Amino acid sequence: MAAESTAFTLVLPVLPLDDEVVLPGMVVPLDLSDAEVRAAVEAAQAAARSEPGKPRVLLVPRIDGTYAKTGVLGTVEQVGRLADGDPGALIRGRSRVSIGAGTTGPGAALWVEGTRVEETVPDPLPGQTVELVKEYKALATAWLKKRGAWQVVDRVQAIDDVSALADNSGYSPFLTIEQKVELLETADPVARLKLAAQQLRHHLAEQDVAETIAKDVQEGVDKQQREFLLRRQLEAVRKELRELNGEQEGEESDDYRTRVEAADLPEKVREAALKEVDKLERSSDQSPEGSWIRTWLDTVLELPWNERTEDAYDIQGAQAVLDAEHAGLEDVKERITEYLAVRKRRGDRGLGVVGGRRGGAVLALVGPPGVGKTSLGESVAHAMGRKFVRVALGGVRDEAEIRGHRRTYVGALPGRIVRAVKEAGSMNPVVLLDEIDKVGSDFRGDPAAALLEVLDPAQNHTFRDHYLEVELDLSDVVFLATANVLEAIPEALADRMEIVRLDGYTEDEKIVIARDHLLPRQLERAGLADDEVTIDEGALRKLAGEYTREAGVRNLERSVARLLRKVAAQHELGERELPFTVRDEDLRGLIGRPHHVPESAQDPAERRTAVPGVATGLAVTGAGGDVLFVEASLADPETGAAGLTLTGQLGDVMKESARIALSFLRSHGAELELPVGDLKDRGVHIHFPAGAVPKDGPSAGVTMTTALASLLSGRLVRTDVAMTGEVSLTGRVLPIGGVKQKLLAAHRAGVTTVIIPKRNEPDLDDVPAEVLDKLDVHAVTDVRQVLELALAPAGSGAKPEVPVAA
Repeated sequence: MAAESTAFTLVLPVLPLDDEVVLPGMVVPLDLSDAEVRAAVEAAQAAARSEPGKPRVLLVPRIDGTYAKTGVLGTVEQVGRLADGDPGALIRGRSRVSIGAGTTGPGAALWVEGTRVEETVPDPLPGQTVELVKEYKALATAWLKKRGAWQVVDRVQAIDDVSALADNSGYSPFLTIEQKVELLETADPVARLKLAAQQLRHHLAEQDVAETIAKDVQEGVDKQQREFLLRRQLEAVRKELRELNGEQEGEESDDYRTRVEAADLPEKVREAALKEVDKLERSSDQSPEGSWIRTWLDTVLELPWNERTEDAYDIQGAQAVLDAEHAGLEDVKERITEYLAVRKRRGDRGLGVVGGRRGGAVLALVGPPGVGKTSLGESVAHAMGRKFVRVALGGVRDEAEIRGHRRTYVGALPGRIVRAVKEAGSMNPVVLLDEIDKVGSDFRGDPAAALLEVLDPAQNHTFRDHYLEVELDLSDVVFLATANVLEAIPEALADRMEIVRLDGYTEDEKIVIARDHLLPRQLERAGLADDEVTIDEGALRKLAGEYTREAGVRNLERSVARLLRKVAAQHELGERELPFTVRDEDLRGLIGRPHHVPESAQDPAERRTAVPGVATGLAVTGAGGDVLFVEASLADPETGAAGLTLTGQLGDVMKESARIALSFLRSHGAELELPVGDLKDRGVHIHFPAGAVPKDGPSAGVTMTTALASLLSGRLVRTDVAMTGEVSLTGRVLPIGGVKQKLLAAHRAGVTTVIIPKRNEPDLDDVPAEVLDKLDVHAVTDVRQVLELALAPAGSGAKPEVPVAA
């Protein structure tokens, strides 16, 4: 039979429990250093003096300052010291108490009236309740065994009371405060045991899932994969916490997603960058792929995708800048001025961008060393108001240097073109591709072939670097390429560029350059003031003409520097007073004798053409134009060495020209009144001095014909005459190249008369006027005209003996 429930009214001091719940049957230690706990225990002890039994308190959970509706009657079992030495009390929970109104009592504690709730259970227990008890004990035993609490298992198994068994779950550490309060406020023991069993069942299910996942992960991954998983879990937790707290995801310098979204990138580049950010978020911090992605993102974010400098459309100002920084080079200056003028007019009419392309330019500056090709690039950038970047291509043999490496390689980098744009900080810089003719090729590819897309104005608006793998617009970049030899540039690459030749400076231009640019720079480097040392025009002209003989001005600058160093040293030694003016007669005493004395200034007996069989030709080398002497001799008939011998490291074309010259004289010797009979039995030897230097080309044909004619006729070749031109079997003089360079070389060598092919006469328009004024240029069509002009008259002086080869 079930007994009826009875209730008892109690007056007890309240002992509040912050974030803690005590259920009946639990024994807990409480810290008396808390004022409210101490006040409640002291009040209970004071009341116990007048009543039998142990001091009694009401244990009430308090969550966020709010008291629960139900408390627990607790008895103070013992008062003493806790394990850490602080004062404490051991309190045992006895029964549930429903809290009523407040009342008064001794001490500083809060007193309330409460009604004890007496709980009854059916006797005997129904079958469902018995099964519930068995289930709870089984669940509790399974959980305790996992924790290794074997002693507690026996105690739980010994509990038969339903209410005590349900309240025993209050020891469970996995229950939250709210769950424990719910157990406390559930008065029915059977319902309370069902609730405790449900909470324990859910916890065991979660634990089983966690253990299963952990077991699968443990079996399927190695150490690195486990580390990856833990890091990803940590990042997920941090992300959730940041979202809950409304915080930013991280510093902008470390948050690539924020940086990509904030950057001003083209749409396709933005999409590619966000894809890489997604990969980065899925990768581990220790993964090599993460490092590659971060390097790629840094490169993309550092590129000036939409940064452009405004061009200086002051055409007259740009021309003034070019004139001030470079003397001569009128062709290049005119081309840059034309480019700026056309670009200004296109911009004024709204034609700045047509078909996705802008009006870039690709110019190739071809000329000998030292004429200012590299420094001209800086002047062009200065005149246009653009950034300037120099890319040295000399000796580059790897295609990846231009197009970049694939990102799969360790240490991959973008190509030099992309790096140049990044260095410039704008999408429209002036990029100087220095020494483009020195690019080589090997098993790593051909860099010149990789430059085809870069230097094609019709294609470079969609240039794709192997490292970036996104399109880069190069159509607004002004590319300037420099080269010494045009023939060394691949034909397909040269076809994409506009060739501008720099054929060297005239003597007057060199003097202007030395006076306005070289001398001030070298005075500063020598530690001399502008008014301490001056060099007059005569000394500069002698330096340019006799101490240096070159197309450019590098050796001239070295001579000026040497001269100033000598003067500075003499002043420090007390041998010379400053200020000092250097004149041409002072040069020999300061820097020694001249190295290049003009042929016309030498003694007639010492000149190269003082004997028959020697003629002066003109040639073009990688260092500009130069004079070339041709010597011919006949072998002694007694040696029997018939035929043609050529020396001087000649190429195939030049050897053929020698055979053509010899064949022409043999077939037309009688017409020219030459003793061609000697050519049948005697060997002919033609030699080009400077035998260590390779020589080739057809333009020495007339020079060899003249040398052989001089040898056979015994007539000297005029000292002041130099010639160039290809000869045919019929005696026609055919056109050649490099007329301007050859005439400049003749002018530097002191030659006054030059013979060129008639069909090269239009090329004289490119020769500076001051050079043409000092040269007597003859345009001829036939080799007979050459012989009439070049050979001295037959009756002029004693006829020298014909040279004979030993």
